[in-house]
Amino acid sequence: MRAFRFIHAADLHLDSPFKGLAGLPDAVRAELRDSTFAALDRLVELALEQRVDFVLFAGDIYDAKERSLRAQLRFQQALKTLAEHGIASYIIHGNHDPMQEGYSAKLSYPPGVHVFGCGRVESVLAVDRSGAALARISGISFDRAAVTENLTPGFRREADGLFHIGLLHTNVDGDGEHGNYAPCRLGDLLGRGIDYWALGHIHTRRVLHERPWVVYPGNIQGRHIREQGARGCYLVTVSEQGDAELDFHSLDGWRWGAADVSIERLETEQQLKQALEEAMEAAMAEAEGRPVLLRLSLTGRGTLHGMLRRAGAVQELASALGEEYAGIWLEGLADRTGAPVDTGELAAQSGFLGELLRLSRDAAGSPGLLAELGADAFAPLEMNPLLATLLKGVSEEEKRAWLIEAEELAVDLLLPGMEAGRNG
Repeated sequence: MRAFRFIHAADLHLDSPFKGLAGLPDAVRAELRDSTFAALDRLVELALEQRVDFVLFAGDIYDAKERSLRAQLRFQQALKTLAEHGIASYIIHGNHDPMQEGYSAKLSYPPGVHVFGCGRVESVLAVDRSGAALARISGISFDRAAVTENLTPGFRREADGLFHIGLLHTNVDGDGEHGNYAPCRLGDLLGRGIDYWALGHIHTRRVLHERPWVVYPGNIQGRHIREQGARGCYLVTVSEQGDAELDFHSLDGWRWGAADVSIERLETEQQLKQALEEAMEAAMAEAEGRPVLLRLSLTGRGTLHGMLRRAGAVQELASALGEEYAGIWLEGLADRTGAPVDTGELAAQSGFLGELLRLSRDAAGSPGLLAELGADAFAPLEMNPLLATLLKGVSEEEKRAWLIEAEELAVDLLLPGMEAGRNG
């Protein structure tokens, strides 16, 4: 077997709209809108620099099935550049860009590009520049967005002695953060005789198994706060003996980050400002020179809580910090602090506040009670169709976070009255 190299990329989501960032300057938002294309350009540069034999694109090339013409033209140009340098491309479509749904422009691809169909698993040979066989690649595209069947049974080992790659967009073992499309179990993949599963769909890079390799490279550019850290692709080198070596390369131009800053040991606004600045500097260091979209959360109990509850205080603090640091943008500054009290002691007391805190803690530990309280609280909001739709997407974790915020608000509002009553 001949040694060869390839790039495994997935989830490009070209022309992603980056919603919810209206507070950023127009120039920054424009750069973010172009960031998926810039990441694709860096992928092409990496392929040329490393002289790889081929590139694998494991689905969700585009962000939506109504894919923009701009995105399709940019991807066509990337494939053309690779082909001009003798680098082949192998492509499948996923749930965001299914083959038989949405808008697909009638564009021609250069020689050396193979798009796997959606009717059945296809198998093709990858060859070097002289035409000698390097590997066998099998793959299948999504025909529609909601593919619910397991596609792994269509993959079969060929008796040709070649390194065999399986190209698949799938949710392995039911990852709850992503749609359960083309679901399968890790055991399904390990039993098909494939040497390297080049997967797509999960946006955080993961190596689920080695020898045989089962790999998610993640997406090439983080698009929101849940996609933090480096994003990119794997450069894979396969030896003559069939051993694979994986090397991750970041392609992203922007980084997303989040950090908690506790007020527990802080006494002055100057100390708070310094703590926030240290968190911002740490985020910039982790971003390796890239601009950062950062979400900061103020946490803990302390004397500064009262100041932070002043109307406009958090917004003023965020604005001042945002003006001082070039290359870092505050995506949000949240106040999750509490008054310097022992809520456990308060919950043990009689009276309205104690009973309220006990109910809150019971609900936090009981999904059924939490759902019941939520249904009562949300009932007036659900009269509005738009709000009703938004509330359906609220997770249990988010409901617990709202419960904690409500608990702290109750302490802020009711505790001063209790203390005044005692003193009177």
